[in-house]
Amino acid sequence: MTEDAYDCSFLADVLPDDRVAFSESSRESKAADFGAEGRGDGRLPDAVVRPVSTEEVSATLAAANERGVPVTPYAAGTGLEGGAVPVHGGISLDLTRMDEVVEVRPDDLQVDVQAGVLGGAVEEAVADHGLFFPPLPSSGEISTIGGMISTDASGMQTVKYGEVADWVLKLEAVLADGSVISAGSRAKKTSAGYNLKDLLVGSEGTLAVVTEATLELAGRPEQIRGGRAIFGSLDDAASAVFDAVRSGVDVARIELIDPLSAAMANDYLGTDLPDAPMVFVEFHANHGIEEEIDFCRSVFEAHDVQRFEMADEEEMGQLWQARRELAFAMGDYEPDLVPHHPGDVTVPISALPEIVHRIRTLADERDLLVPVFGHAGDGNVHYAVLVDPDDPEHVERGAELYHEIVELAIDLGGTSTGEHGIGLGKREFLVREHGEASVEAMRAIKRALDPRDTLNPGKVFPETVGGGRVRDIRR
Repeated sequence: MTEDAYDCSFLADVLPDDRVAFSESSRESKAADFGAEGRGDGRLPDAVVRPVSTEEVSATLAAANERGVPVTPYAAGTGLEGGAVPVHGGISLDLTRMDEVVEVRPDDLQVDVQAGVLGGAVEEAVADHGLFFPPLPSSGEISTIGGMISTDASGMQTVKYGEVADWVLKLEAVLADGSVISAGSRAKKTSAGYNLKDLLVGSEGTLAVVTEATLELAGRPEQIRGGRAIFGSLDDAASAVFDAVRSGVDVARIELIDPLSAAMANDYLGTDLPDAPMVFVEFHANHGIEEEIDFCRSVFEAHDVQRFEMADEEEMGQLWQARRELAFAMGDYEPDLVPHHPGDVTVPISALPEIVHRIRTLADERDLLVPVFGHAGDGNVHYAVLVDPDDPEHVERGAELYHEIVELAIDLGGTSTGEHGIGLGKREFLVREHGEASVEAMRAIKRALDPRDTLNPGKVFPETVGGGRVRDIRR
């Protein structure tokens, strides 16, 4: 973090008084996101701006860019990689007042929303039309659409429905100099010009600030069934997931839970999940759902499944609550231990059994607690290395294991982050994953759209770990 300070008094001439805050309490509330706060990685901005329109975002960026003041977009603060931390100070641009569902078009299966609207509000707005937004992440009810777009988020239903990028049709966004652009189209497909929409999705607020989005929707399935499968070993559970996906089982959710994760959920929620490797499943269909369940059961039986149990609606809700709450459960499990860093690797589905096995083996060899779970159907493995923050040797062992797992995922043809983004936490792996030439191409895009490095500086690129900036020195 830098100690730079910026005079943001110019904002009084740009925005109404109630849009700008300089108080310490307002600035503290935007110093970190969920992940960064837990690691002590926060940094106070010099001012907080709460716009209510694209025009106000544009005016703020134009004025800040002209004066060389950094601007860091802030959504709901649920991020895990520090993407909303104002590393270089300046302005924290809080978009949560831009929370309007602008228009629902059920005949087109579309909805227009401002960037600050919560995923839960979108679901509520479209439910009466029999529609839903399938790619919501696990934290979707409390996360904003803009935040999801910034990291190309995904969740438990990715295996069937894809990630957020697959459901974004059109974006309105503001560039660093205040220019307002439109990217994409309300049409189902377009070949007109460069695909700026997909360039902005996943750019973590470093290229533009998304202010409005047109999202595609889907009809709610007539049949929804879910349950769990219990296995004799974690290797069997991971292999069963791979086999189910390879065999074409039409599953909407297929989540891997190791025994340690189950114990954490039980301790946190008071549930009674078995102390065994499990796979939680959910099926969506308009007809023939029982046949799909039977197909899945037959695949799992080839992997020594001990029990395959379908749940009623209440039991299903308890299963998915246990899965959603794991991020919180990890922090409460052992009073003296904290998660070193949230793991979010993703590998090709054929490599899922190998990486799950290797994580478990490495954790045992180093005598470290490492819960392993995740959206296994798309190869996404979540893990957390628990360490004693007061024991430097323990922290060092945990950090080494965390890095080893990320590098293993990359070696297996995967990625350092499947859905959380690079932010602050994964910058050092970018070149390892993509190569220097590819990262330099990313820098060229950043310099072209944001030559003064106004937008979310200090993120994504490896040189920013040491305080470096990605600027066009000619401008």
